[in-house]
Amino acid sequence: QVRLVESGGGLVQPGGSLRLSCVASGSILWINVMGWYRQAPGKQRDLVATITRYGSTTYADSVKGRFTISRDNAKNTVYLQMNSLKPEDTAVYYCNVEISSVSYWGQGTQVTVSS
Repeated sequence: QVRLVESGGGLVQPGGSLRLSCVASGSILWINVMGWYRQAPGKQRDLVATITRYGSTTYADSVKGRFTISRDNAKNTVYLQMNSLKPEDTAVYYCNVEISSVSYWGQGTQVTVSS
């Protein structure tokens, strides 16, 4: 079994920054893609960013230039550095990893951007 534990969410003012972390543990030999998704109240869960094992990244248009995804393969950890945060970034952020074509999700961490 694979377990994902997210941390780093919280309340921040517009223009501020947060760094999310997600650690994967359990029966892990190889993690292909790691990523972050978010879900605002009443909306569907949307892709924020993904990163492959070799560092190729994708971003939602709404976060390009403000968010940066990175990973530490030795620690099975993925990060999301979020800068210039906006109220519309408010959501529950979920970590996702793909292992042997199986997708695993974290429990989510709340990010609230408000003055």
